[in-house]
Amino acid sequence: MKVKFGASILSWIPPKWTAEGGLYAIQKTAEAGFDLLEILLPPSMDIDTQTVKKQLKDHNLEAACTLNLPADCHIPFYPKEAASLMKAALNKTADLDISFLGGVLHSGIGVFSGNPRTPKEEDIICDVWAEVAEYAQKLGITIGIEPINRYESYVCTSAAETLRMIERTKAPNLALHLDTFHMNIEEDNFCDPVIAAGSRLKHIHMTESNRGMLGEGNVHWDDLFRGLASIDFKGNLVLENFTSQVEGMASAVSLWRPSRYSAAELATGSLKFMKVKAAEFGLI
Repeated sequence: MKVKFGASILSWIPPKWTAEGGLYAIQKTAEAGFDLLEILLPPSMDIDTQTVKKQLKDHNLEAACTLNLPADCHIPFYPKEAASLMKAALNKTADLDISFLGGVLHSGIGVFSGNPRTPKEEDIICDVWAEVAEYAQKLGITIGIEPINRYESYVCTSAAETLRMIERTKAPNLALHLDTFHMNIEEDNFCDPVIAAGSRLKHIHMTESNRGMLGEGNVHWDDLFRGLASIDFKGNLVLENFTSQVEGMASAVSLWRPSRYSAAELATGSLKFMKVKAAEFGLI
């Protein structure tokens, strides 16, 4: 298999990790037929890695990790704190025998300066990335940087600027982590950023424009898969859609209207959609 199909824990539970919620996400991800689970690490790093590792093995699942920097680790303002948290996340990733850590690793979501990113801020970010990438390389971990939309960050909002900053670090284990929800807002199309990233692209959040069932929104999926086929993509395609039927999810990700689907319906329907498209474009 060229690509691996995954589901984020957010497809099943709210962002706050708990032992019970984590096990539930593992069980449901395996039950739905995915290859891997994306574990969003809590900033507290309160996660029993040995137990989770056994649970993943028991359910025949691989895994990837992600981390979203909190406001008090916004790199331009708090570089030392951000580097420390990212290294702690890398340690947890290594403890889980996982080789990928992605996520919003450039800024705190929702933190703004009121101005565009400055050259000085970019220097600070690249310095932190280089330091953390060197640490990750010793652990055998690739770091994926996820650009997000302008309403959630001013730091990295497009694939092109994120790739340029990644290249500045000269770190071989820094990669790009795309998200189709954010691409739908910020990119000119879904194909060119994928081609531009090439082998730097390791991980993609597969998210519809309305956060619902894949194929029922405005994301141009054929363009995305055409790009993936052209670079012979071999990374992770990870479902990240949400339902208001999961307690606490409405406020966590701004689902202000009731969702049409349950978590199980979103997962099974979206996985089927991804597999059909992947087969159509020769990715499996």
